[in-house]
Formats: sequence, structure tokens, C-alpha cells
Amino acid sequence: MPSSTHTVVLDDVGPVEITLDERGTGQPFLLLHGGGGPTTVSAFADTFATTKDVRVLVPTHPGFAGTPRPLALTTIRGLAQTYVALLDQLDLEDVTVIGNSVGGWIAAEMGLIADPRVSGVILVDAVGIEVPGHPVADFFSLTMDQVFSLSFHNPEPFRVDPQSLPPAAQAAAAANRDALATYAGAAMSDPTLLHRLQEMDTATLVLWGDSDQIVDPAYGRAYAAALPVARFQLLTDTGHLPQVETPQQLIDAIWNCGEADYTDQRDLGIN
Repeated sequence: MPSSTHTVVLDDVGPVEITLDERGTGQPFLLLHGGGGPTTVSAFADTFATTKDVRVLVPTHPGFAGTPRPLALTTIRGLAQTYVALLDQLDLEDVTVIGNSVGGWIAAEMGLIADPRVSGVILVDAVGIEVPGHPVADFFSLTMDQVFSLSFHNPEPFRVDPQSLPPAAQAAAAANRDALATYAGAAMSDPTLLHRLQEMDTATLVLWGDSDQIVDPAYGRAYAAALPVARFQLLTDTGHLPQVETPQQLIDAIWNCGEADYTDQRDLGIN
């Protein structure tokens, strides 16, 4: 699991340092973690890279897990610009971006940038839009036990008492929470995103856990309906973190969905 550090420079932000882990060789996938930090996708990245001919790149969002964050980097769109610059620096092509939760929001913003290096986007229980009657759970008001209950179809195997973690892990969790608040805000959404998604031509696969109570399946269907070229699929007996709870089901959904399965929503008069 090679780890490296890369520095990209953004207008109005300056240099941004990115910690990047890589697994495997083959078709490139950029895997973006959610608010729980890089540990929520690391095991999935290992499994994906060992079962398929893929190169999986897993960045740590600046500020998460104790990594540095420039003071001027404060938005999800800024993170999307950071990763587009990283793909340019690495000279990668035909990249599929997979994002879970807040990582899905970043992936959607990357799709809107329309960088030619990005050939597809996969949103896995993404946040970021506003859907009347289907709000994102108020993460910052919940106890960790409540978060686990809302995040999994069967939370019992995944529950962790935060006080039982070693000091370094507790510090990383606190850094994750602070970084999440900085980038996503308390509402975990952008009121402009739903409308802006109509401008995104990148083929997008929207995958959703049928038991997700952080953002319910109706929220996911609204995400897919807003996208011009999209496919929506429910994952069974799965919550907000399919890569943790049902990783093989997630890999199968990613691998078995070809471009022919996508629907051009514009032909249906949806957008």
C-alpha cells in the first residue's frame, strides 16, 4: 500500500498538500472517503484492488486524520478542484471517481468541472443536495451510537465506543469532525447543487443502501433524477456505508453496470 504526498497549487488557495494511498494496477479509480475519514474506505480499496484489475487511489481530504489544511481551503468545490489538479499532475486518463457520503458530494462537483480525465462518476449514498421532506440527518447533534444506528442495516458488528479508542484515534476522529464541519457545514448540503447538476454530462451511477437513514433512498432517487445521464440502483440490506457493510455487493454493482445501462434523463423530459 504505497503512500505518497503530492502538492498542487490552486488559485486563491495556494499550495495544497495531499496524502495519497494507492493499491493495484489497471483502470484508475479515485476513491473519495466521507466524514468518517480514510479508514472508512481503506479495506474496501484493498478488496477492490485484489479482486479486479484496477488501480485505486485513495486521498485523505486535507484536514482529515490530522493532515494539514490550508486556511483558504474551506469548500467542497475547492476539494473537487484540488483533486482535478491532482489527476492532472499524475497525468491520469479515463478515471472513474467513486465517492461515499461527503466524498460523493466532492465527486459530483468534480463531474460538474467536466475535466476530460474523468470518464465516470459513482455516487455512493452521497450528500450535498437539498430534497424537500428528506433532510440529511443532523450528524453534529447525534451521539456516535446514534450515528452507528442510522448508518448501518445491522449496526451491531460495527459499533465502537469512542472512549475505548487509543488517544491517536480519538484525535483523528476529532480532526475529521472539525474538517467535515469546515467543508460541508451543519446542513451537509449546498442549496445550489441540485439545480447545477442539470449541467453535468458525465455518466453517473447512483448507488444507495436501502437501509440508509442518514440520507434515505428517496434522497438518492432525487440525486439521480437531477442528473442528465444517470442510473440509480438500490443495494440490499445495506446502510450509509456499503463499502464497509456489504463491500462485495458494492464491487459487483460498480463492475456490472456498463454505460449502456445509463439513462439519458433529458430524453425522458426529466430535466
